[in-house]
Amino acid sequence: MTRPQASGDLPELSPTPSRARLWWEISIVLALGLGQSAVYAIVQLAYRLTDEIPIADQVAKLNPSRSDREIFDLIYQVLAIGFSLVPVLLVCFLLWQSRRPHLGRLGLDGTRTGRDIGRGILLVLAIGVPGIGLYLAGRALGMTVAIDPAGIDAYWWTVPVLLLAAARAALQEEFVLLGYLFTRLKQLGWGPWSIIIGTSVLRASYHLYQGYPAFFGNLAMGLLFGWLYQRSGRLMPFLVAHFLIDAAAFVGYPWAAAMWPDLFGLRG
Repeated sequence: MTRPQASGDLPELSPTPSRARLWWEISIVLALGLGQSAVYAIVQLAYRLTDEIPIADQVAKLNPSRSDREIFDLIYQVLAIGFSLVPVLLVCFLLWQSRRPHLGRLGLDGTRTGRDIGRGILLVLAIGVPGIGLYLAGRALGMTVAIDPAGIDAYWWTVPVLLLAAARAALQEEFVLLGYLFTRLKQLGWGPWSIIIGTSVLRASYHLYQGYPAFFGNLAMGLLFGWLYQRSGRLMPFLVAHFLIDAAAFVGYPWAAAMWPDLFGLRG
């Protein structure tokens, strides 16, 4: 007998939707966020490669100002971050279980929190340092654009908004790529390595606007994250690692670029 729906519970969808429904669902989720970003990144790379300005002399701003008026810049920044989290809410809705823990299939069960955070910090060391080296190598070879992770003018709220942007990126990418796609592709009968490789290629593709080295760097990151997630089934370490990497980049990179402008490519 089906358990009565408790008041306040989200409705739990059928655990065995048809293959066609699953593919439509995946397409819609990706079109709302990361898939859309991948298409734009590919087009943007083509634009950069065919531009008169060499790709090494181009700049990509990750968090640009959205208005020349401070209060509206803040409003637009917060709105953009909020609306970009809609795919995360959709994924949580689709994977929600009426019984507790509601997102237990992602390992988000409130247990082993300290261990998960510790593993996330270790992942930062494994991913962050090689990532900086790959970026600098790409710059030296003239294959990577200069990345400006901040872009926002300096206001009292700049750092909090950049930290929110880092949290947005971590939530959007890891919930969709690891949590959602691993679950749905497994239901479609994909094997572990097919899922790991497929999600890694998607992760790499929406970074193509930075140049080819960014593709291969994020491909390696995706393969490592995917392999570890396949083994652990716990999403929290990857949320922590992604947030810390992006937070360091968004907040700390402008300082490093100001100290060594020729190395990082952001000349006044």
